[in-house]
Amino acid sequence: MSVAGLRRAARESVSGLPREFWWLWTSTLVNRLGAFVATFMALYLTLDRGYSASYAGLVVALHGLGGVVSSLGAGVMTDRLGRRPTMLIAQTATAVSVAVLGFMVHPVAIAAVAFVVGMASNASRPAVQAMMADIVRPEDRVRAFSLNYWAINLGFAVSSAGAGFVAEYSYLAGFLGEAAMTLLCAYVVFMKVPESQPEKSALSGRAVTGADEVRLSTVLRDGRFMSVVGLSFVIALIFQQGYVGLPVAMGADGFSSSDFGTAVAVNGVLIVVLQIPVTRFIQHRDPRRLLIVSSLLAGYGFGLTAFAGSVAVYALTICVWTVAEIVNSPIQTGLVVRLSPAQGRGRYQGMYTMSWSAAALIAPLMSGVVIDRFGAQWLWGTCAVLGTGAALGYWLLMRNLPGEDGAAFEGSRVAESGRGAESAGPVGPGADAAAGPEPSVERMG
Repeated sequence: MSVAGLRRAARESVSGLPREFWWLWTSTLVNRLGAFVATFMALYLTLDRGYSASYAGLVVALHGLGGVVSSLGAGVMTDRLGRRPTMLIAQTATAVSVAVLGFMVHPVAIAAVAFVVGMASNASRPAVQAMMADIVRPEDRVRAFSLNYWAINLGFAVSSAGAGFVAEYSYLAGFLGEAAMTLLCAYVVFMKVPESQPEKSALSGRAVTGADEVRLSTVLRDGRFMSVVGLSFVIALIFQQGYVGLPVAMGADGFSSSDFGTAVAVNGVLIVVLQIPVTRFIQHRDPRRLLIVSSLLAGYGFGLTAFAGSVAVYALTICVWTVAEIVNSPIQTGLVVRLSPAQGRGRYQGMYTMSWSAAALIAPLMSGVVIDRFGAQWLWGTCAVLGTGAALGYWLLMRNLPGEDGAAFEGSRVAESGRGAESAGPVGPGADAAAGPEPSVERMG
């Protein structure tokens, strides 16, 4: 592609999004620039503190359990208190708890504070996703989520390599650095990001009655959405191994924290380089097939790790499952938003977030036990099996959705304009049948 073509593609990728989105995007970037705990917790506990892989898995699992506990509560807060207050509370609590964690020395204290960090750090996610759905037009949402995911990984690419060298000097400096960056993120939200929650009366031109309110039971009865949540859990369980199983396996093979930081930084770099062009490439493809292919790439990408013996080969396997991540993320996030009604976005996003939090809970337990008892090769083989199972699950789910456009994840501009940009479709079980056919994702890029 020519330089002029690249410039045009870049303009098309970023144009038309509201200013509020870019401030939220900036806060995401700042947050990820300070990421340390989630990436280096396992290495910190095994290499610096001398604990076993099983104990490290337990602590990281408690971190994930905190996220599970807070996901639904944060979703309810997002709908009741608002998006902005929920983010500010969560980010401030995260900064304080991360700083405290760096000073903990007793194993019970480390585990307890890690649980609190998991609760606090996960609580802002439903609010961020709901706010993006509020402020971005339906036809631009997948593009917006792709750009936000790009920001997450731009920050990750910079922080992971740098934090690896910081960890060589002082893990405490890493904890305090993350706390400072999280406070800066909260400051950006406080100063620049206004509340976006739509008024209930504006959702459909009338007051929302008790029968119309979305409750957690409504989400649980939404069979199609919960199927997506279940498959998301399986995919997340695989991807989590890049941050819990992979560092422990590399440490056991004699690699240092900086080696792991260098290898895993490939993930962030590739997403920074490829996320936008790949999103543009897949915009005319059937997202159902893309979800199946990405599941297989994720599973077998980690499966190839069984044959890795050098940093270069580890980096090569990371390239494979990173492609799966690039494809899966905007497609699945767009699908989740499409299935989330405006008056219940917080609860729906909380349930979706819980699938990742639950994976963050199960993944370290799984990796620690499997590595300690059977060896890392069995862990990577399990990932291949899970990827195959997820692909089969997506195939079965899509097979049971007759009469829909294969790219039916972003909502009709015509239908949305008739209801107002804040409406995301009918609520609850059977809503999909009432929604009618949805258009293609030609505007994803």
